Amino acid sequence: METALSEADETELRRLRWKCRRGMRELDQLFGRYLDRAWRQSPEAERGVFLRLLEIEDDRLWHWFMGHETSDDVELQTLVERIRALPP
Repeated sequence: METALSEADETELRRLRWKCRRGMRELDQLFGRYLDRAWRQSPEAERGVFLRLLEIEDDRLWHWFMGHETSDDVELQTLVERIRALPP
């Protein structure tokens, strides 16, 4: 069951969907999945980590999400693992 969002959250979600368009299909799918399945229920702290994640270069993100490298930032790495674990 989806949580009802405030108007501000709906606006933020639309903005994030645009920002998640990376031009790399795998990343687009992973980020879209997170927005669809987890973002609504995420605490503010995790939402902040997600915003930081979106500031990382695509090449680095791809390596993290494909498991070739890990982030030195524990919060970022934890969120990467959470997103990777979401079912397709």
